[in-house]
Amino acid sequence: MANRIKNQEEILAKMNIPALNPMQEEALTLIEKTANVILLSPTGTGKTLAFLLPIIQNLDPDCKHIQALVLVPSRELAIQIEQVMRNMGSGFKVNAVYGGRAMSKDYLELKHPPALLVGTPGRVSDHFHNDRVEVSHIKTIVLDEFDKSLEVGFEKQMKRIIHKIPKLDKRILTSATQGVVIPDFIQLDSPKTLDYLQQSNASSLEIKMVVSPTKNKMQTLVDLLLHLGNQPGIVFCNFRDSIAQLSDILYKNKISHVCFSGGMEQRDRERSLIKFRNGTAQLLVATDLAARGIDIPEIQFIIHYEHPRAVEEFIHRNGRTARVNAKGAAYVLYSENEYLPEFIKKTAAIDISQKKAWKSTSWTTLFISGGRKDKISKGDIAGLFFKEGKLTKDQLGVIELKQDCAFVSVSKQVADTLVDQLNNSRLKKKKVRVYRI
Repeated sequence: MANRIKNQEEILAKMNIPALNPMQEEALTLIEKTANVILLSPTGTGKTLAFLLPIIQNLDPDCKHIQALVLVPSRELAIQIEQVMRNMGSGFKVNAVYGGRAMSKDYLELKHPPALLVGTPGRVSDHFHNDRVEVSHIKTIVLDEFDKSLEVGFEKQMKRIIHKIPKLDKRILTSATQGVVIPDFIQLDSPKTLDYLQQSNASSLEIKMVVSPTKNKMQTLVDLLLHLGNQPGIVFCNFRDSIAQLSDILYKNKISHVCFSGGMEQRDRERSLIKFRNGTAQLLVATDLAARGIDIPEIQFIIHYEHPRAVEEFIHRNGRTARVNAKGAAYVLYSENEYLPEFIKKTAAIDISQKKAWKSTSWTTLFISGGRKDKISKGDIAGLFFKEGKLTKDQLGVIELKQDCAFVSVSKQVADTLVDQLNNSRLKKKKVRVYRI
């Protein structure tokens, strides 16, 4: 037990987390002692860490095969969990596999199997069906955001996967909403439920109404954003076409932003999130794909430009702000004669007549064509930028290191000079390209 606590403390220190929250503490104890667990907790409360910590304690460092499997409904969530596991510095290998990713990358990584495999049901099922991985050592399965996986049609693949694993002895299901019927194929015998949904941070979330004088709400959205000023936030739409139209209007009004939807190429979606995380863009215009399962920083507001179709999506959208102990606001934008879903309670509209100037951020993002597989570390990149690029500490922002590339936020004032100085320079033994994205 002492060794487990020591390891846990080291992991939390590495992640700059002073202590687990009550949900995480209770989940850790319950998952360790219980075969089947359902963990219900709002978005942003740290469910990933809550199930990864006890999983890590049960991994065998001498086993050379996959021991735990995490199934997720989206590639973004797979990437996020993989990154959290890496950040924990546990010493155990983790890999994420998902649709839209080159199968050759999977082959390369799975030649040396990870202790923890994270993936979308379709891609994992494909690997299992074609016997590309050894499944007999898998003891634990996590169905993260399991309700969303069922909702988007992954039931058949999840069923195949679970039936393929012969020695499952622990099942963990997580969700940020209640009321989902759990299919029989999951074989969740006598589960223990940990429900923190009623202890959510709803009290720190303000829901505010904004009325558009016309049916076309675009100008009212612009007015609202100028009223809020420079703050990180998300504008939610239901359709890709709406995002494209809004993007045009926002560009015309010099409101910097990035877009995020299922219609975009995976590379473009990832880059939008990277720019949002590192401060290059403070506004994300997105479909409900951004309502959960993506790794983004604390945001100050969300705007329901187009209204969610179901109460669950309303909850998930709102859950992107006012996370844990922070405050945030959700703005419901509607025209005078527009129908509001019954789960959105209409209150007095706020006055947005006072405007602020929307200033572009002082950051931009550079791409580097080398990553972890080239034995490059964040320290190597920082060293290059400080030594060769002559950057000061306040000119270097967030560094995101990927398997085969990296993204670095830098001050806009020096970005072009940096590209000229650092393009085709060497990091470790690799000659790398550096350019602005």
